[in-house]
Amino acid sequence: MSSRQIVAGLLRDAEGRFLIGQRARHKSHGLQWEFPGGKVERGEGEEQALARELREELDIAAEIGPLAARVRHRYDRGPTLEIAFYWVAAYSGKIANRVFEAIAWAPPGEMATYDFLSADRSLIEQLARGELQWPVP
Repeated sequence: MSSRQIVAGLLRDAEGRFLIGQRARHKSHGLQWEFPGGKVERGEGEEQALARELREELDIAAEIGPLAARVRHRYDRGPTLEIAFYWVAAYSGKIANRVFEAIAWAPPGEMATYDFLSADRSLIEQLARGELQWPVP
């Protein structure tokens, strides 16, 4: 089975909440929640791909920070996903929802109440337990 490289951004506001997006209803896993990001295209590095995805999805120019976590996940009858989650150190521009059904700012302790993609759930548990800490500049 094939493998697909995915990148996702962890954007945090001043109150410690993370930006999450609800997948469009017409997409696979429609109406489930995820972190913004997408596929790494041929010839792109992970950070470059994430900056592009955040520009396309949220209309922001993002400064990609350090790697937060890597997750390997396979959905039934689907490719294996290699997901790299990166901290977003800073961004400019006003966030605009260009692709999601909805977006929300969620505190780590409340993320489990959202119907997240199963590939993201281990990361959500780590955030809620405080095992993943926002990097100190």
